[in-house]
Amino acid sequence: FASVVLSGCAIIVRGQPRGGPPPERQINLSNIRAGALARRAAQGQPDSKDTPDEPWAFQAREFLRKKLIGKEVCFTVEYKNMHREYGMVYLGKDTTGENIAESLVSEGLATVRREGFRGNNPEQARLCDLEDQSKASKKGLWSEGGGAQTIRNIKYTIENPRNFVDSLHQKPINAIIEHVRDGSVVRALLLPDYYLVTVMLSGIKCPTFKREGDGTETPEPFAAEARFFTESRLLQRDVQIILESCPNQIILGTILHPNGNITELLLKEGFARCVDWSMAVYTQGAEKLRAAERSAKERKVRIWKDYVAPTANLDQKDRQFVAKVMQVVNADAMVVKLNSGEYKTIHLSSIRPPRNEGEEKNKDKDKRFRPLYDIPYMFEAREFLRKKLIGKKVNVTVDYIRAATGPGEGTPAFPERTCATVTIGGINIAEALVSKGLATVIRYRQDDDQRSSHYDELLAAEARAIKNGKGLHSKKEVPIHRVADISGETQKAKQFLPFLQRAGRSEAVVEYVFSGSRLKLYMPKETCLITFLLAGIECPRSSRNTPGGVQVAEPFSDEAMLFTKELVLQREVEVEVESMDKAGNFIGWLHIEGVNLSVALVENALSKVHFTAERSAYYKTLVAAEEGCRQRKEKVWANYEEKPVEEVVHLSEEKERVANYKPVYVTEITDTLHFYAQDVETGSQLENLMETMRAEIAAQPPVEGSYSPRRGDYCIAKFADGEWYRARVEKVESPAKVHVFYIDYGNREVVSSTRLAPIPPAFSTRTLPVQATEYTFAFIQVPQDEDARADVVDCVVRDIQNSQCLLNVEYSGATCPHVTIQFGDTKDDVGLGLVKEGLVMVDVRKEKHLQKMVTEYLNSQESAKSARLNIWRYGDFRADDADEFGYSR
Repeated sequence: FASVVLSGCAIIVRGQPRGGPPPERQINLSNIRAGALARRAAQGQPDSKDTPDEPWAFQAREFLRKKLIGKEVCFTVEYKNMHREYGMVYLGKDTTGENIAESLVSEGLATVRREGFRGNNPEQARLCDLEDQSKASKKGLWSEGGGAQTIRNIKYTIENPRNFVDSLHQKPINAIIEHVRDGSVVRALLLPDYYLVTVMLSGIKCPTFKREGDGTETPEPFAAEARFFTESRLLQRDVQIILESCPNQIILGTILHPNGNITELLLKEGFARCVDWSMAVYTQGAEKLRAAERSAKERKVRIWKDYVAPTANLDQKDRQFVAKVMQVVNADAMVVKLNSGEYKTIHLSSIRPPRNEGEEKNKDKDKRFRPLYDIPYMFEAREFLRKKLIGKKVNVTVDYIRAATGPGEGTPAFPERTCATVTIGGINIAEALVSKGLATVIRYRQDDDQRSSHYDELLAAEARAIKNGKGLHSKKEVPIHRVADISGETQKAKQFLPFLQRAGRSEAVVEYVFSGSRLKLYMPKETCLITFLLAGIECPRSSRNTPGGVQVAEPFSDEAMLFTKELVLQREVEVEVESMDKAGNFIGWLHIEGVNLSVALVENALSKVHFTAERSAYYKTLVAAEEGCRQRKEKVWANYEEKPVEEVVHLSEEKERVANYKPVYVTEITDTLHFYAQDVETGSQLENLMETMRAEIAAQPPVEGSYSPRRGDYCIAKFADGEWYRARVEKVESPAKVHVFYIDYGNREVVSSTRLAPIPPAFSTRTLPVQATEYTFAFIQVPQDEDARADVVDCVVRDIQNSQCLLNVEYSGATCPHVTIQFGDTKDDVGLGLVKEGLVMVDVRKEKHLQKMVTEYLNSQESAKSARLNIWRYGDFRADDADEFGYSR
């Protein structure tokens, strides 16, 4: 096969390829001479110059190129010299075919070498006759004027390649491929102006020949095969080229040939890989290139022989599935519910949510850094996804699993991530997000296959967003979200309550679900966050940490929480605020698409009706819903027993005050006049436990410094007396400053972690519950003045600390029971004594059964006032300035 025509009298022929590029031979046509083609000046040799074509040389080359390239030929070798073989070439399988030298001479494109002419050589004689005929016909070289007009003006360099490429407007140009450097880089002669340019194929890269320092070339695997693949199809063929772009003086283009697109063929046969930087300019559809590359990867051909797909170890059902979106996390991830009921977090492939460049600075300045509101465009991105996806079914195609990464220098640890393309109604959500400028596209190393299956669309969407100045790429002012968090801020909540009560139904978005009946809401109109408790119901409590240890979850609390999450998390809802609790949480009714969440929880037997619902308009509905569940003994009613009918006498009998004094040992008194006491009856158990525990510790002393305390942990701590006691960690400032609470005595201390050790399991709170219980005095208001308060505390410490007293619970309080306490010996009321001394004021209680006690206390207060004792020494200070000093009668 003729593979290259070097000139009008020299061609390269190739055998059939067998498992690799075939051998080549150069044959020079004997007895004739054609003009020499133009040569470029040798680089590095300043004296050498460009030499132009000789007349008719290019035409002779073209004549042969069109006749021979890719055709089957046969040749005879007449003689050889040191470097070359001379002979005859015929078109076809044997010497009966067209004699190429004769055709050239007949067309006047070559001259016959007559020197050394041997008369008995018929071939030479025939060539001389043909030359004489073409001279007579004035063909080619013998035409008048000698053919100066046939010399090409080749342009080897282009002054401004970018302008040159742009001026062609991506229209196909006729060209001849003159040289193939490697599979994806060719040298082409652009017609009709004879520009000789190097063109790199857009969108792909083949293995190359690396040039070493000594000038030798080392081929990468499959480089020679890739070059032969392109050469055998394109070298010296007439093609059309679309010049597509010119970054950094490199001309990128696509070669069009009637038999197919070489770019796609190279990919399909595994001779090339896609490259992101030039895919963007490929005008024939980047998805075709990705599809061709994917086909080669799947068949594991050539450069992909060892290829393993990122999702190769996933089942088909785990690779593609339909799921319901339950929650949007940040702006690039979501929690979905599979058909199996399982929850899964999905990250959108190849995109990065908005980031705050100055995040660290913000953290220092602001006491609480809230990414959703503080990072520009994070809120917009989250809202876009939330509005489009929450509660909807989406198609998920897993692209790759990103392995978990450990913490590194300044980078946090990330768990394993499932990264996927998520579509809804044919729309790729990641692409929509990027095109709005609400996320950016991650750039990868060229050989990194862990990326979106629609990576090119993402890059194109980002380019559009940048061009149109959308979102993150906008030059406008960054949107700022000033969101006040008033959950738990009692003062702010108090001011806000009347406004919400008057508003009737207000719009809200559920940001977080703490439990079945406790939610965090974002109020868009008021731009604030509130904690909201569902009115009218008693929902099972989740487990939580309390001062006395971890409170165990009530049955069905998790089910209630899941029910509320599925129904309202991140949904738009309406709320009616009725009231507020002491901690600054709002209480009211929540509606979603016509459903009252309190009613829904009761209907599903996940809550009971609370007596406070009686005043509401929903009471009848709630009771009816509850009745049905109770009859069926569903969930929270599973252990319900009907009460005997005779107990339905609702006479509100006024309960009597119960005086049931029990002996306690007071161990600690706080600055706010709360105190801790141990039950005398269990005192011996505590002593036994301490004794055994200390014996065990003495036998096996803990390793100093081996324990790292965490907030809420139970541990043992070495007190100032050198003994070990049970304690709970309340706060860890640093290893040297750990705040602990001694659970059996009520005192607190800041210690170094070296004085702490893990609690031996045999002595945990399961074996013996916490022994110190917190109480405060009933019927008493402690003065706000610090000196006056200190006087009271000193007096109480002197009287009852570390002594045995008698205690009676009178009524419950927000943080602990309110009690009256009597001296162990005289049985006198300690609190009443403080009132008599004029050290405290009376807290007037309204309960009827307590009135007798309240009256006694008030009488004592009047006596102290008359005698102007202590706080009353300047008369009744509450009359004029009560509010200013924070006192109220």
